[in-house]
Amino acid sequence: MFLNSKFPAFLLLLLTHLANHQTQSKSFDQEYANEILSSAQKEKDWLVSIRRRIHENPELRFQEFNTSALIRSKLDELGVSYDYPFAKTGVVAQIGSGARPVVALRADMDALPLQELVEWEHKSKLDGVMHGCGHDAHTTMLLGAAKLLQQRKDELKGTVRLLFQPAEEGGAGASHMIKDGALGEAEAIFGMHVDFTNPTGSISSIPGPILAAVSFFEAKIVGRGGHAAAPHLSIDPIVAASYTILALQQLVSREVDPLHSQVLSVTYVRGGTALNVIPSSVKIGGTLRSLTTEGLSQLQRRVTEVIEGQAASLRCTAHVDMKEEEFPAYPACFNDEGLHRHVERVGGLLLGTENVKEGKKVMAGEDFAFYQDVIPGEMFNIGIRNEAIGAVHSPHSPYFFLDEDVLPIGAAVHAAVAEVYLRDHSHSAI
Repeated sequence: MFLNSKFPAFLLLLLTHLANHQTQSKSFDQEYANEILSSAQKEKDWLVSIRRRIHENPELRFQEFNTSALIRSKLDELGVSYDYPFAKTGVVAQIGSGARPVVALRADMDALPLQELVEWEHKSKLDGVMHGCGHDAHTTMLLGAAKLLQQRKDELKGTVRLLFQPAEEGGAGASHMIKDGALGEAEAIFGMHVDFTNPTGSISSIPGPILAAVSFFEAKIVGRGGHAAAPHLSIDPIVAASYTILALQQLVSREVDPLHSQVLSVTYVRGGTALNVIPSSVKIGGTLRSLTTEGLSQLQRRVTEVIEGQAASLRCTAHVDMKEEEFPAYPACFNDEGLHRHVERVGGLLLGTENVKEGKKVMAGEDFAFYQDVIPGEMFNIGIRNEAIGAVHSPHSPYFFLDEDVLPIGAAVHAAVAEVYLRDHSHSAI
């Protein structure tokens, strides 16, 4: 800027003050980043021990009683206050002044009905149950954030709520947490999920739609059974099911805008057992996915219409079940633009801008979306990939394995995202 002798002195002074403030703020931010990362690294052994204990003792959705008890015992040791239960096994801790602004962090606790095939010292002790999606790490990292935030509680410019949530894997635990009041007065929420495609020490995300709305369906197509040598005396549900499956495949390819992402997959067909008998009924089932919640609702409606219509055209009847009681439909995850930029900024500060990557839309579901239907939210990924130790397999694989170096990094990112949010929004709190 060109300044002449007539430029008002007070404006020059103001500009100089602002420049100095920005320099000091930048210096403070980097100092803060170094400090919280260093504090987190000092807790690595503590974090690893917690994660391994949870991993060895996995619990399925709404059965996370031991995991919940472990969380509460660690919070007691840290002197962090909490309320329990939410959604049967959930825990909500609170750190800070108790005043606004209030920001929430969430971790899920449940494991999968999966047999672990990774042979290591801390393999699951329970046959057929495994932490195959990283929720043991999510819970551990949020406990790590609790420890870091508790150490800095007097410096927090508001309140952080820590949500330890059950039943993400198909149980819609988030919706139950919300009904039980877990969000409190939170005005924003952040969630973090491990990512096997990016290296440990990196994070990734995108604004807008990031994860799909998801539901499941099952249909029973009923005809009339009989001997295969006399098909004219039967009403064949296998033929009806075949036509139905082919018709369902046209819903996405011929009824959905090609620019809108939707998936319909029939994943099983169950019919008769004899080679010479036409069964009386056939069951089919599968999953529906859409990057918008509205798109999922439309797909559900059309699936029911097509199955019933195709069955009727071949003299069968159909009973369609969207499995809402067992597997409640999940809305789509939609990341708030401002919160996304906040995570990018904080992540760049802690990890370096080269380790903040652009994420990808995925047609998997995540019940974090229920929180985003209530308040602005941001779901981002944290890398766990490490070829040297075999951390290369996708979640829901029996060979899933993660790099435990992520634990202090994730704890620091969680804590910093919350603390910096409070600092940035404290001036607007009422």
